[in-house]
Amino acid sequence: MDDLAFGVQVSALGLGLVFGLLAFLWLLLTLASRLEPRQRVAEVAPAGIEIRAADGEAEIEPTLVAAIAVAVSQHVELRRRQAAPAMRTYWPGSLMFASRWVAAGRMRQSQSWRRRRS
Repeated sequence: MDDLAFGVQVSALGLGLVFGLLAFLWLLLTLASRLEPRQRVAEVAPAGIEIRAADGEAEIEPTLVAAIAVAVSQHVELRRRQAAPAMRTYWPGSLMFASRWVAAGRMRQSQSWRRRRS
C-alpha cells in the first residue's frame, strides 16, 4: 500500500510540475504579446515608394500591384493543392518500395486472407 501511495505522489508531483510549467509559459507568452506594440500595415509601409512599369514612364497603381500579388499567391496555393509535377520532390511511382513497412502493407492489401488448415 505504501508503494501505491508513493507512486501516486510522484505522479501527481510530475503532472503538477509539467502543467504548472505549461501554464507559466502560456502566461508569459500572453503578457509578451500584450506588451508588444502593435503596428498597422499602413504605418509600416513607407510612403515614398513608387512602382513604375518596365518602360519607366507610367506609374502603376498600388491597387493593381496588390491585385497582382493576390493573384500570384492564389496561383502558388492552387499549384500546391494540385501537387503539380514542378512542386513534387519525386515523380509519382518512383518510390514504390520506399521502405519495408510500405512494401509489407501493400502486400497485405493486395492479397486476400485465407484461413490456414491444420
